[in-house]
Amino acid sequence: MITFDLIGIIDSKVAYRRGTPRPAVPAHERDRRLTLALVGPLTRCYESCRIGGCGRRLDISSPGQRKVQKVNIRGETFMIARRQFNLLAAVAFGALSFAAHARAADPVTIGAVEILTGPNNKYGLAIKNGFDLALDEVNKAGGVLGAPLAIAYEDSAGNKDQAINAVRNLIGSKNVPLILGPTLSNEMFAAGPVANQRKIPIVGTSTTANGITAMGPYVFRTSLPEADVVPVTLKTARDKLGVKKVAVMYGNDDAFTKSGYDVMKGALEKLGIETLTTETFGGKDTDFSAQLTKIKALNPDAIVVSALVEAGSGILLAKKALGFPAKVRVIGGNGLNSPKIGEIAGDAADGTVVGSPWFIGKPGPANQKFVTAYKAKYGADPDQFAAQAYDTLFLVADAIKAAGAADPEKIKDALGKVKRTGVLGSFSFTADRDPADTSGVVVIEMKGGKFGLLP
Repeated sequence: MITFDLIGIIDSKVAYRRGTPRPAVPAHERDRRLTLALVGPLTRCYESCRIGGCGRRLDISSPGQRKVQKVNIRGETFMIARRQFNLLAAVAFGALSFAAHARAADPVTIGAVEILTGPNNKYGLAIKNGFDLALDEVNKAGGVLGAPLAIAYEDSAGNKDQAINAVRNLIGSKNVPLILGPTLSNEMFAAGPVANQRKIPIVGTSTTANGITAMGPYVFRTSLPEADVVPVTLKTARDKLGVKKVAVMYGNDDAFTKSGYDVMKGALEKLGIETLTTETFGGKDTDFSAQLTKIKALNPDAIVVSALVEAGSGILLAKKALGFPAKVRVIGGNGLNSPKIGEIAGDAADGTVVGSPWFIGKPGPANQKFVTAYKAKYGADPDQFAAQAYDTLFLVADAIKAAGAADPEKIKDALGKVKRTGVLGSFSFTADRDPADTSGVVVIEMKGGKFGLLP
């Protein structure tokens, strides 16, 4: 007797009750229906019931020399012609073999929490694109641990509570051994402690605020902190553009923009650049005319801004509408390092200066290959956030391979030792799980909707 457990029922036109007249169905059609009836259910049953768990049994009696065989499905006896019996047995065993092979090659799934909807999804979608492009390449090269690598995405929508729930779901329901993201620093400050408490490594690719990795030993980041980038940007503005006095604007309701302001304030003092005034705004504000009217009257050399894309673009548009001289540039933090400011603000964004560990024209074959592949897949230019995500996925894949198992503790230990040269250059982690190499920072300016090196 051959016994299988089923989720579904065999086609009643092929397996029929004892005493029921054989239906007028051509043999080849019965074979086809039998195949369709068996392959899917048996495969699904193998995956969900592991054979014997669902209580729905298919018993096939030994064929012997009889022309008609008995088939018992869930306690009911059916008759099946010997030719169909042979096909049924062959298909059943084939389906189980296929299912066993599929189970052996189940993907290694990691999690990702990114802003995929809402006003700040410019960052999250670029990051997702970078991950997915690298994922394709990792799997073409053989995946990890003898299986494909996969990413289970959760949308935070830029909301701290949603980011927390996303991390909990990835850990509790999907049992991921590592999480990528979240997108913004304020989300990481909320969700990072959850992953750290559960001892699941979490890797931020765009979280640049001070204090991110201080949350615990399972919190990593591959993005350079603002503390490493902003001082280089302001020093270059002083030395190359003659900036001696500035006005400062920052969003006072976001951990990232507030942290950026703290870095800017300290760097300006250290560089001897005078701050004429400091103005604040909310992340959802759309009218910046009052702050900028006050700033214009003070005649600064530049406006130093810590903001995300939406507010930053609004400031640029308002600055142009108020008739600021072109020589009064906006010097931004990491939040303005996105081509989206050019798309939103148009030529009002021209002259914006930011620091970055990457720009699209960075020389070298690795970067050229990345840019070409990104354009081919998405029909658009990559930005810094996509580049950082792309490199990070390879780092994570290397760590999983080095760990030898999809085990959070082993992956955490392997991450601390991983070294790789990617589109951003050489990378490794410090003992505090921050990027070790800060030498690649360049200062770029927006012109005609694109960033290029500041001359």
